[in-house]
Amino acid sequence: MESIRVDRSGAAPSRPSEPERRNLAVWSDYGDNHLSRGTEIPEPGSLYWGYWEGVGPGEEILGDLTGCRVLDLCSGMGRFAAYLARGGVRVDAVEGARSQHERAVARFGGPPGLRFVHADAVTHLGEAEPYDVVLCAHGLAFLDPYRVLPALASALTPGGRLVFSVLHTNSEGDGPRDTVTARRETLRLVDVGPRPVEMWVLTPSRWRQLLVEHGLTVGQVEVLTAPGTGDPTSCTLLCARRPD
Repeated sequence: MESIRVDRSGAAPSRPSEPERRNLAVWSDYGDNHLSRGTEIPEPGSLYWGYWEGVGPGEEILGDLTGCRVLDLCSGMGRFAAYLARGGVRVDAVEGARSQHERAVARFGGPPGLRFVHADAVTHLGEAEPYDVVLCAHGLAFLDPYRVLPALASALTPGGRLVFSVLHTNSEGDGPRDTVTARRETLRLVDVGPRPVEMWVLTPSRWRQLLVEHGLTVGQVEVLTAPGTGDPTSCTLLCARRPD
């Protein structure tokens, strides 16, 4: 475990960068395509952090959620938020792509304790009441860490937990980097085809350093690999908390 405090006098950028805006456009187009097709969103059977159900930890890594305010950030189609809400958890699901948000509301809207919000992640974090738990499966890799991490650290209650997963190695075998800059990746989206995006694909040690720099205590860090052989794709799962 490690934690430090840093001087936050230098304000992080509040508006999305150009790479972030381009990423949002890709996800918006993806959602629009599936809205027009009427694509069915499958029932959520579990919460998982890699791209493969059954690989790595599940929702238990979030800890006891009894009485907690929970945020699913970059919630996409809302499957994981809906899964948690059906277990009695109060969840806000925040998604920046309006079409993805609309798909989530149409499919999962209604259960008590589940609230879908269309908003920029950083804007929401700056305006909402603090959360006890924030989770994000894959979405943080599409956001500038220097913009989103200060907002995340401030949006956690004392002792609050952050659990997220990000791309580690892509399907071409390209591994993560130490430099905090976006790089070109290709999303192979179902029924939409390959789309270029820009992602922050960082080494686990670099993610750890960034979390510590923003005043968080880092706990579990684990690389989740594709099941079987022949697929080099992997994800990094990170757990952190705000000190009490």
